[in-house]
Amino acid sequence: MTETGAGRIGAVTAAVARQVRELRATRGWSFEELAGRSGVSKGMLVQIESARTNPSVGTLCRVADAFGVNIARLLEPDEERPVKITPVADAPVLWQGERGGTAHLLSGLGEPDLVELWDWRLEPGEAHRSPDHPRGTREVLHVLIGAIVVRVDGQDHPVRAGETIEFHADREHGYRNDTDQPARLMMVTVTPSGEWDRRTRSRRPRQD
Repeated sequence: MTETGAGRIGAVTAAVARQVRELRATRGWSFEELAGRSGVSKGMLVQIESARTNPSVGTLCRVADAFGVNIARLLEPDEERPVKITPVADAPVLWQGERGGTAHLLSGLGEPDLVELWDWRLEPGEAHRSPDHPRGTREVLHVLIGAIVVRVDGQDHPVRAGETIEFHADREHGYRNDTDQPARLMMVTVTPSGEWDRRTRSRRPRQD
């Protein structure tokens, strides 16, 4: 890994640690409370807040859902800018496939609903499985290059370049590239606002 790449990972880890620590403190939650709400172990949460681990995209999703924010909020720097332009090379990579595929989180909006914009690249043979998101979450994928298979609730849906698929993401789903050519897609994830409690499968208004 290059020094630049290591530096970016370190910056992401530090930003997540700071934001999780501040969000938890604002709500007055213990580690046990956040663990219960998110389904992430107390030990992992301690490591996240101490910036001792680079959490997976699945872990970030669960923590963000519990706080009622999007993943982009967990990556925010100290200063929020009214206008922000980010080259794709600077967007955080939150998933890496075993053959070189990547998922860049390009942007995220927090109101009125939680919206995330992703740039996914799947190399031949790669796949990503996503657990269910909070109730009401939807995803829209547009394939730019190649072809992928989107599996939703146990059913496969082939999607080729130039095609768009929209589906309910509050159930198990995933994406895979069964071809011998790379695939690239843009994805928008929309989640209703509110703190999601995985223990009760219920949503409450988030605290500002």
